[in-house]
Amino acid sequence: MISLRRPVFWNFGLLYFFYFATWQLSATFLPMWLQDTAGMNATHIGILNTIAAVGALILQPVFGPLQDRLALRKNLFYVVVICILFLGPLFNWVFLPLIHVNEIAGAIVAGAYLSLCLNGGVGIIEAYNERSSRAYSFEYGHARLFGSLAGATASFVGGFMYSANPSSVFWGMTFCGAVLIVLISLVRVPKDAVERAEGLDGDKQDESVKVTREDFARNTWKNRSFWGFVLLIIGSATMYDVFDQQFANYFSGMFVQNHMGTLSQGEALFANVVSVQILLEALFMIVMPSLINRIGAKTGLIIYGMILFVRVLGCAFIPNIPMLIFWRLLASLEMPFMLVSVMKYITRVFDKKVSATVYMYGFGTAKQIGVSIFSIAMGAMITGIGFKHAYLVLAIVIIVLVGLGSSLMRSDSVASPSSPVKRAVGAEAPKA
Repeated sequence: MISLRRPVFWNFGLLYFFYFATWQLSATFLPMWLQDTAGMNATHIGILNTIAAVGALILQPVFGPLQDRLALRKNLFYVVVICILFLGPLFNWVFLPLIHVNEIAGAIVAGAYLSLCLNGGVGIIEAYNERSSRAYSFEYGHARLFGSLAGATASFVGGFMYSANPSSVFWGMTFCGAVLIVLISLVRVPKDAVERAEGLDGDKQDESVKVTREDFARNTWKNRSFWGFVLLIIGSATMYDVFDQQFANYFSGMFVQNHMGTLSQGEALFANVVSVQILLEALFMIVMPSLINRIGAKTGLIIYGMILFVRVLGCAFIPNIPMLIFWRLLASLEMPFMLVSVMKYITRVFDKKVSATVYMYGFGTAKQIGVSIFSIAMGAMITGIGFKHAYLVLAIVIIVLVGLGSSLMRSDSVASPSSPVKRAVGAEAPKA
C-alpha cells in the first residue's frame, strides 16, 4: 500500500513531481520557443538536441560511479537542481541574445546546459530516489507516479503560461528548481540509512559499502545479465523514443487523410490523447509495484517490450484513427512496466551498492546511444519507404532485440528484494 501517512514519502513524491514538471515544460514548449521566439531553424534545433544527447552520454557514465560512492549524500542532487534554478535567467538573458548573435553557438551552449539539468541529470534524480526508497522502506514506483502527474499538470498549466508569454515557461522551471532545493534540504539521512538501502549487516557496513573497481566490472561488462539488459533496453526503451519521435506527425497526417478534419484539429486531438495517456499511466503506477513483485522484474521488462511490439505492429497494419488512439493509450501500460521493472531488476540481480552505475550505464547510456543511431535510421526509412513500412521494420527490430536480451538476462525470481545478490552476480562473472 502507498505510505500516505509518512512525510518522507510525500517529500520524495514531490521531488519527482517538480523535477518532471521541469522536464515536461522543456519537452513540450522548448521546441516551439526556439522556433517562434528565438527564430532558430530546424537544423540548429536538431544540433541543440544532439548536443543534449551527447552531453548525457558523457555525463551519465561519470555520474553513475560517483553517485554510488556518495550513496545517500546529496551533493550531485544539489548540482542538478541548482542548474534548474538558473534556467529562467539563462534562457531569457543569456541564451536568447546568444542565439540572435550566432545560432550554432547558442544551440551548443544551451544543449550542453540542458544535458546537465535534464538529459544527464535525470539519472541522478532516479538513482538517488530509488536508493532512498530502499533506505526509507517505501515503494519506488509509488513515488515515481508523481512524475506522471507532473507531466499532465505541466502540459496543462504550461499551455496557459506559453500563450500569455512564451518565455514564462523558463521562469516556471526556475520556480520548480527553487522548490526542489527546499524539498531536498528537508531530507534527513538517518545513520543507518545506507545500511538499510544496501541490505547490509550493521557490523560490516563500513567495509561493505566501499565500492571497488572489481564491483563495477563484476556488475557491468563482466556480467552476462548486464549485456542482456542493455540489449533489451535498446530494443524497448530506445525504440519507444524512436517510435514516438514522429508518431504525432503520422497521427495528424492520418487524421487528414481519413477526412476527419484539418491538420491542426488532428494535432489538438493527439495532445488530448497524450494527456489521457499520462493520467492513466499514473493510475497504473499505483498497482504496478505489487504486480512486479509477483511476476518478477525480468517478466515485467519482457511484457513492456511486447506491448511496444504490438503497438508498433498495430500502427503499421491498422492505422485508422480510433485504433491509433488505442495504440497510443497502450503506452500508459508500457511506462509503469518499464519504470518499476528496471529499478527492481537492477537492485535484485546486481550488487545494490553499484545500482546507480548499472542504471546509468545499462539504461541511460545504452538508451542514448541507441536513440542517436536509430533516430537517423528511422528518419531515413520514413522518408524512403513511408511510415507503415518503417513501423514494420521497427517492430521486427524490437522483437529480435527483446528476445535476444531476455535470453541473456538472469531471472530476478532467484533472489528476493531483501536477499543478498552478490553471490548470484559473482557467479556470472567469466571464469579465469
